[in-house]
Amino acid sequence: DPRLEGWPLMSSPFPTTFIIGTYIYFVTSLGPKLMENKKPFELRQIMAFYNFSVVALSLYMTYEFLMSGWATGYSFRCDIVDYSRSPTALRMVRTCWLYYFSKFIELLDTIFFVLRKKNNQVTFLHVFHHSIMPWTWWFGVKFAAGGLGTFHALLNCIVHVVMYTYYGICSLGPAYHKYLWWKKYMTTIQLVQFVMITGHIGQIYIMDDCPYQYPIFMFIIWLYGFMFLVLFLHFWYHAYTKGQRLPKMARNGISKDQ
Repeated sequence: DPRLEGWPLMSSPFPTTFIIGTYIYFVTSLGPKLMENKKPFELRQIMAFYNFSVVALSLYMTYEFLMSGWATGYSFRCDIVDYSRSPTALRMVRTCWLYYFSKFIELLDTIFFVLRKKNNQVTFLHVFHHSIMPWTWWFGVKFAAGGLGTFHALLNCIVHVVMYTYYGICSLGPAYHKYLWWKKYMTTIQLVQFVMITGHIGQIYIMDDCPYQYPIFMFIIWLYGFMFLVLFLHFWYHAYTKGQRLPKMARNGISKDQ
């Protein structure tokens, strides 16, 4: 997309790949080794600021996605990418890039786990999710900033408003844990998200003639949605059916590890 000429990180996928590779190495190897003989960092205030900042950013991106297409003309069916330089099309490009960049900010989730020595939270699901999103979204922004391929980003922003509100309240301390009775429903919201993603994107296979410019992206998004649906169902089973996720405060539905 020539409209992205000169935008940060957009010239090549290699900077994104390097950042993600460094992140994976730090959170799975270097970070735990550095923290092995150190006391956990107390990051309550920093985490509270971070989590509520992500809530604000997610609210802003939700509004921008809505105003650049999803509430101003998109049909929720065959919505192709608008490559023009109209104000609405450029607004969508900016929003897509901001969403892509926000995925680097969210890498701090895992870094906070490592610095607080909460290594049990650094699961395959967590690291894979945080790694695959910015990498795949580089290609999405570079080639198809708009259209039906951005529906999952809109949903993800909405879910993150709920999710990071939970994390923010949790980081305020034990006095606020009584307000976190809805933790189990947060996972349900994530599951609904992936069902909606696979359902929406799957329409392209039953629509007679949808001239979406990059059909391969539709397959990747469908695969992503289905794969994470399976992974989150696996998480749900072990966390809430077998009760293996929350051993400390399972009766109250609250985890001190958050």
